[in-house]
Amino acid sequence: QVQLVESGGGLVQAGGSLRLSCAASGRIFRGNIMGWYRQAPGKQRELVATMTSGGSTRYADYVRGRFTISRDNAKNAATLQMNSLEPEDTAVYYCTVRQGDDDYWGQGTPVTVSS
Repeated sequence: QVQLVESGGGLVQAGGSLRLSCAASGRIFRGNIMGWYRQAPGKQRELVATMTSGGSTRYADYVRGRFTISRDNAKNAATLQMNSLEPEDTAVYYCTVRQGDDDYWGQGTPVTVSS
């Protein structure tokens, strides 16, 4: 099993920045993919960004250029730097790890962007 704990969410004004952190523990294997998804009220969960252990990244169009994902393989940790936040970014943000066919999710951290 893998446990994920997110932190760093909160309330910010439009145009501001937040940095989310994710700490993974448990049976962590090499070659996994760490990432962030989000779910806004009344909407489906959607991709934000992912990063392989080799450093390849994938971003959703609506965050590209504003958000940056990074990870520390030695610490099994990932971060999401979010700049130029918009009210539409308001959501619960979830850290995820994919290992083989298994997906693990954190409890989520809420982000609220006020206009």
